[in-house]
Amino acid sequence: MPRNMRDEHPGSTYHLLSAGGDRREIIFLDDKDRQDFINTLAATCQKTGFQVHAWGLMSNHYHLVVETTNANLVAGMAWLQSTYTMRLNHRHKLFGHGFSGRYQSLLIGGSGTGCLKSACD
Repeated sequence: MPRNMRDEHPGSTYHLLSAGGDRREIIFLDDKDRQDFINTLAATCQKTGFQVHAWGLMSNHYHLVVETTNANLVAGMAWLQSTYTMRLNHRHKLFGHGFSGRYQSLLIGGSGTGCLKSACD
């Protein structure tokens, strides 16, 4: 059965989180990896117009609160995760997927839905 398409709306805010590394492996091996992810996220913002309102990096997953100015969530997240994975694999001489499964996206406010009070105050 095909996956449902993600809702993408310009001017919406999403809580995004990864499922963690393959087999829940670590995706941030050291502080350099964390900085690489932040730098890749900054480049994603420049390419897409994303605005990051909050982020948290754990050893095997991340959380982001991102506002999209365009309906380009899927393209931006694909670029972020694939680019970070290529950099991680190159730096540590690894191969394969950096992330397990699809990232989760929860629409928390904006044009695609009514703004949740706790997200908009």
